[in-house]
Amino acid sequence: MKYDLKNMTREMALSILELPEKELPILLEEVYEIRKKYKGNTVGIHLLTNARSGDCSQNCTYCAQSRDSKADIDKYKLITYEKLQQDGYTVKEKNLARHCIGLSGIRFSDGEISEFADEVRKLKKETNSPICCSIGFLTEQQAVMLREAGVDRINHNLNTSRKHYPNICTSHTYEERLDNIKRLKSLGFELCCGGIIGLGEDNTDVVDMLFQIQSIQPKAVPINFLIPLEGTALEHRDTSYLTGDYCLKILCLARLLCPQSDIRCAAGREVYLKGREKQMFYAADSIFASGYLTADGQGIDDTIKMITDAGFQYYVEP
Repeated sequence: MKYDLKNMTREMALSILELPEKELPILLEEVYEIRKKYKGNTVGIHLLTNARSGDCSQNCTYCAQSRDSKADIDKYKLITYEKLQQDGYTVKEKNLARHCIGLSGIRFSDGEISEFADEVRKLKKETNSPICCSIGFLTEQQAVMLREAGVDRINHNLNTSRKHYPNICTSHTYEERLDNIKRLKSLGFELCCGGIIGLGEDNTDVVDMLFQIQSIQPKAVPINFLIPLEGTALEHRDTSYLTGDYCLKILCLARLLCPQSDIRCAAGREVYLKGREKQMFYAADSIFASGYLTADGQGIDDTIKMITDAGFQYYVEP
């Protein structure tokens, strides 16, 4: 069937997630036509630097950096500029699409943001790569500091639906996330906003999250598939239902609801979609390489080969 992108209902969206296996190839072909219309045949590779690790005040159940986590991870307040610079030059030399920089924590002092902004300013001058930051809740003054330093995009994921959010985090609210996103958008930032699948949500939660993301109209929609990490509250979460077919249907729905956004298959792609990369790229046009904050990932050269072997090209964002 042909999907009406302008009049997609929740019932239609649910039917996509419940689609019989035999109908998935038809869905993928239809979604691929939309993907080609807006994104061509290219895939953007993003490199993620964990610039501040651990000791977060929040209690997000999936995160190795949360205050309740017992995960054995490196902890530091701010990465050395040399390491940030090294990753920045990797982005430049490998012709990657964007340098993404994550900082654990929810709120920062003006001094901390000023110090980080100085490093971003130097990095931007040296590499001129597009920079996205995942950096919690910012005041208007702090956001302006980062924008003037060269950050053009901010990541702030919803992670799940409003209804399910209290089951994965109680130290801040869903509404606070939405308010932060609205503030950042009003200040002129591009937005990167996605979620995590595998947190104990049901299909209605997935649909509600994706419709909320659609209303935000972000430039990028990262879809993560949970990797249960030892030491986190979800280390024993059963993710057996995250089959390749199901993950593909979620990526397809994200593309249908946000046809012009970068749909990024993020954490978990190496686990749940291994061997199905070509189908993955029928919906997704963006991926990470070389790891996800506290979890390892596929190396950059292997990622490039995987893209070209699947019949696609990788590119630098204009």
